[in-house]
Formats: sequence, C-alpha cells, structure tokens
Amino acid sequence: MITVNKLFKAYGTKTILSNVSVGFPARKLSSLIGPNGAGKTTLLMMIARLLEPSYGDIFIEGSNISSVSISDYAQRVATLRQSPGFNLRLSVEELVAFGRFPYSKGLLTPEDYRVIDEAISFLSLQSLRESYLDELSGGQRQMAFLAMTIAQQTDCLLLDEPLNNLDIKHAVHIMRALRRLCDEQGRTVILVVHDINFAANYSDHIVAMKNGSVYRAGSVKDVVTEQRLSELYGLNFDITHNKRGCLCNYFNSSGELE
Repeated sequence: MITVNKLFKAYGTKTILSNVSVGFPARKLSSLIGPNGAGKTTLLMMIARLLEPSYGDIFIEGSNISSVSISDYAQRVATLRQSPGFNLRLSVEELVAFGRFPYSKGLLTPEDYRVIDEAISFLSLQSLRESYLDELSGGQRQMAFLAMTIAQQTDCLLLDEPLNNLDIKHAVHIMRALRRLCDEQGRTVILVVHDINFAANYSDHIVAMKNGSVYRAGSVKDVVTEQRLSELYGLNFDITHNKRGCLCNYFNSSGELE
C-alpha cells in the first residue's frame, strides 16, 4: 500500500500539486487519469523519489519513503519513465540486465540470469533478446524497457505513460502483461495513462486528477461514469457496457457539456 498525505509541489509561484492525499492499494493495478497539466506525472515521480515534494509525506507499507535508503527503495519500487533513452548500443538482453543492478551492482549472478530469462519470457521477447534496441520498432523497444523494469523484481512498478505512441496491438500486449503482473505475481502497478478505455477495462483502481488535485479516486465503477468523466475532461461522454468490458465514447463531442 502506497499512501500520499497532504502533498504539495510548487515551482516558484506556480503550484503543480495542491494538498493531494490518496492511497494506492497493494497488488492492484491503479491508473492515474486526467487532462494534461493535472499533475499526474509529477505525483508519480515524487512516489518514485525522482522529485522532491515541497511539502507532505509519502508512505510505503506504513514507512515514510524519506526514511528508506535509495538502495533499499530500488529493491521495492521500480520506475519506467516516459520515453526512456539509452545512448549506448545495447541488445534487449543487455538492457533487461540493467534491472538487476540494485542487487548485483553489475556483477551478474546465476540468479540474475534466471530473473532476466524470466522477464524476457514473460513478455515473449525471446526472439528479440539478441536484437539491438535501435533495430526495434517503438512498440518492441517499449516492451524491452518494461522487461527491464519487471526484472528489477520489485513489489511496486511505476510507469509513466507506457502506452505513449504505441499501436493498438502493442498497447494491448502491455496492458495484458501489467494485468498479469498483478493477478499472477501479486505486484502493485501504478501508471499514468491517457486512454480512458484502457484505464477503464484493465484497472482495479483509478485516481482522477484535475488542476493539481485529486478529483476522484476509487473503483472503476465509481470513477468511470458519464457525469464524472464529463466533468473531468470537459467533454460529453457516452458509456456502453458489454460482456467484454465498457466503451467510453467521446468522439464527435462538441467539447461543451450539455
């Protein structure tokens, strides 16, 4: 369980987050949604300890994260940033091996190699393990970075827009993999996602943010309603349900609430 208590973040006179208090349930998939500039990525990066809050506290399993050493935190929380970049020419296997650094410090053990193999197999990347990153498509490259994050073997994964610029097939592949991490391995996954339909159909928990504050947090059923999505995004929504899930339709909306 990760909880945030009265979190503020400001740059000079500009407030990015204001009095954010929210919890993310353990072993569940939580999606951060909301319009651009809502503070989603800022909140995620503070949980990742890549940004310092101006005020407030973040707790993991009851412990203030500021009291946990960086090396220990890296064994509890893994972070995949938006558009990660490596200037080195690396193969998929070499990239995934970076996920073991918090444990081996670069001196890989048989256990590290076992975990690397498992992460590559989990995402069905065996045929690409010797391929270089600059030879891969955007979707394949994103899967390789996700495999690196999985290989870190943390209880919690933080992902900033992992579906960004992916085609539908790769986006579905990643969301199914994240769902399996929660259901089969008991991991906690928190991601920033802009596609409301992926959030609605794969999440256990949703935190909707607007103007630097939490607009609504709860189950998909509680947050994903026509009224609440319309208020959140300023668009008219029609939501339909079938046996495969739900469809949040905002196409051809005038952008003005009726």
